[in-house]
Amino acid sequence: MANLRDIRRRIKSVKNTAQITRAMQLVAAAKMKKAQDQALAGRDYSKQLNGILQDISEGFSDATHPLLEKRTGSRELVLIISTDKGLCGAINTNLARVIRTQTSAEADYVTVGRKLRIMMEKLGRKVVADFSVKDPVPFSDARAIATLLSKLFLEGNYDKVSVAYTRFVNTMSQQPEVVQLLPVITPTTDGDATNTNDFLFEPSPVDVLGAILPLYVNFRVFQALVEARASEHSARMVAMKSATDNAKKFIKELTLEYNKLRQGAITSELLEITTAMKAME
Repeated sequence: MANLRDIRRRIKSVKNTAQITRAMQLVAAAKMKKAQDQALAGRDYSKQLNGILQDISEGFSDATHPLLEKRTGSRELVLIISTDKGLCGAINTNLARVIRTQTSAEADYVTVGRKLRIMMEKLGRKVVADFSVKDPVPFSDARAIATLLSKLFLEGNYDKVSVAYTRFVNTMSQQPEVVQLLPVITPTTDGDATNTNDFLFEPSPVDVLGAILPLYVNFRVFQALVEARASEHSARMVAMKSATDNAKKFIKELTLEYNKLRQGAITSELLEITTAMKAME
């Protein structure tokens, strides 16, 4: 059974841990707000870009581009967006599970984030490239990644390029998913498309499509990065809050145990004194 000194040491240790997790919770909360705003702001732009791409592809079916080319091969390249740091719950574990079930076992990988890069290397998977992304996410970092993915696809090294990331739903919920990036799948909407016959394109629709598609790929990668970063900070804030609450609960339990032992020791001393006084009478 632990003595009073051991319990005091444990209480002090847990209090120190609670202070650390509380500080990490506050830092994650500040970063989370910025990352969430960045992720949500990009969704409106993505919706408009999808609409433009749909209008062109539906109105001009003869407009083609190499990034739209569908291939019959099975060579797959997967961009994995994970975290560099831990203490963010099961976000990386859940993403790894989705990657294992929804991508080819023979796929190659481009990684963003140290956690899943290390896991892929331990599993003996081929990592073609690894990128480090700043916080908050700059568009230039996303453009560099998208340029490499497009280059490998256009050179015929791969028949399909996918992105595995954690989509931000809300502070308490993050959804891991794998989406196809290349060849570009023409987005569809529920009857909101514009009648492109009312427009004259200068230059041709093919040239407009050729200008929009690289931008579309760049922004898809950028949006995946900011969604993953918002999910990371949200998950870390929730995990650190849970750790702080558990530490406080544990401190209460240890304090109660300490008081019981202390009261027991005092009672024992009083009994010894009383017994000695009676023996002296």
